[in-house]
Amino acid sequence: MAKIFEIHPDNPQNRRIEDIKLALSSGAIMLYPTDTVYAIGCDLNAKSAVERVRKIKQLANDKPLTFLCPSLSNVSTYAFVSDTAYRIMKRLIPGPYTFLLPATKLVPRLVQNPKRKTTGIRVPDHAVCLALLAALGNPIISTSAHLPAYDLDDEMEEMDSQSILSRVELFDRLDNLVDIIIDTGEEPTPQVSTILDLTDEEPIITRRGLGWEAAAAWV
Repeated sequence: MAKIFEIHPDNPQNRRIEDIKLALSSGAIMLYPTDTVYAIGCDLNAKSAVERVRKIKQLANDKPLTFLCPSLSNVSTYAFVSDTAYRIMKRLIPGPYTFLLPATKLVPRLVQNPKRKTTGIRVPDHAVCLALLAALGNPIISTSAHLPAYDLDDEMEEMDSQSILSRVELFDRLDNLVDIIIDTGEEPTPQVSTILDLTDEEPIITRRGLGWEAAAAWV
């Protein structure tokens, strides 16, 4: 059974954030809200936890996992960012965007696309996510909490709003699969992130999600 932490969505309690950080550092998996969908996550560098996330989501090893970073400067530690990509990202983050970028050696192979050597990175506009990132000091895996029976492809396709569980239903379904549940009182939504492929000189929007109009203005 997961431990539930009730956290204020705008002013996260420091002690509770610290408790969650310690658990993540020890390999815990959590269910948590983001500025798009609810996500299942863990410390990027906790290999056993990442493997558990893949098992929960039934993801093949060639399926890349998105992770959260706290800032653009932190993104450049984990991905090669071209001048064009930098200009676009600087305009859009923090926000509901996933950027596909060439991965550096600091990105575990278990997380990146093994053929393209790319990874998906987000800088979320969500106080709880940013507080956790600051406390942990490592990126956090962020894969949609919609399990295979409900979603289409790990937030890589549009989701039917009728498939979205309520917060209570989602917590109940994942209670025995994760170690921590963060409850901010926010209800799950089908509003996925906009995906921008910045791996080549010509940036491409590969999925229209939240904020895609703003992204289109810079791509």
